[in-house]
Amino acid sequence: MDSESLKIFCSVASELSITQAAARLGRAPSNVTTRIQQLEADIGTNLFVRNGKRMALSAAGERFQDYARRLLALEDEARHVVTGGRQGGALRIGSMESTAASRLPSLLADYHAAHPTTRLTLSTGPSRPLLEQLRSGRLDCAFLALPPSLRDAESLAEMGLRSQPVWREDMLLLLPANEARVRRPADIRTRALAAFPLGCTYRSLAEELLGIAGAADWTVLEMASYHAMVACVAAGSCVTLLPKSVLMLAGAPGTLKTLKAGRMDTQLVWHESFEAPAFEHLLQQLRQVK
Repeated sequence: MDSESLKIFCSVASELSITQAAARLGRAPSNVTTRIQQLEADIGTNLFVRNGKRMALSAAGERFQDYARRLLALEDEARHVVTGGRQGGALRIGSMESTAASRLPSLLADYHAAHPTTRLTLSTGPSRPLLEQLRSGRLDCAFLALPPSLRDAESLAEMGLRSQPVWREDMLLLLPANEARVRRPADIRTRALAAFPLGCTYRSLAEELLGIAGAADWTVLEMASYHAMVACVAAGSCVTLLPKSVLMLAGAPGTLKTLKAGRMDTQLVWHESFEAPAFEHLLQQLRQVK
């Protein structure tokens, strides 16, 4: 097992096609097939299930994929560290959708301008899944809102994670125009909440503010973007919770009603053992924007 075999495996696992993976890698399909067969022989199990021309990861392949990604990331980190950052390295960043939309574009543009050889990748999702990806090594760091149970350093330390606050967001409940007279959450008549899937800290906050837990008359509409949520609120079919910084980008009609819903910190969270130069550069960049 070597890094080149791991890279080939990850490409085939991503494409689920020898031909497409070979084109992506600039290799002959026969070479890719041989390297996968050698890797399977080395490990002692099939990593893929083959049915004619169709491929899928086997159960062992699904487990191995996480390890392969982590090994490649660790190799990249090692090269970056021992060269003092001369080799650009890579940084795998996770983020909530809200932070990716309102806070990261200028930050990452400045980072890239200062460190053009560092490969930045960004993936988005709710806070809970991002924490799990940090724990499993699939992400190097993430911008997220910690759930109440993890807002103390000891709870995070038990997971092998550290954090620091980066931005403080003003949270708003966004209501349809027909709720213009509402002054508090208890008076809201609309009985549908637009939110991200379970695991989103903002969703949990909204459900608490609106008393949704155990309420049979409330419906939660799961959506994939704030633009969709704002559009549904504008249509009068639901309410939603979002940071003020996101609402300012959304182009929402001025007729919509907002209620203040407190403040929440966006935290940068990372594994306590992660000290790559690329990450140190990100911390330096954050000090400049705060």
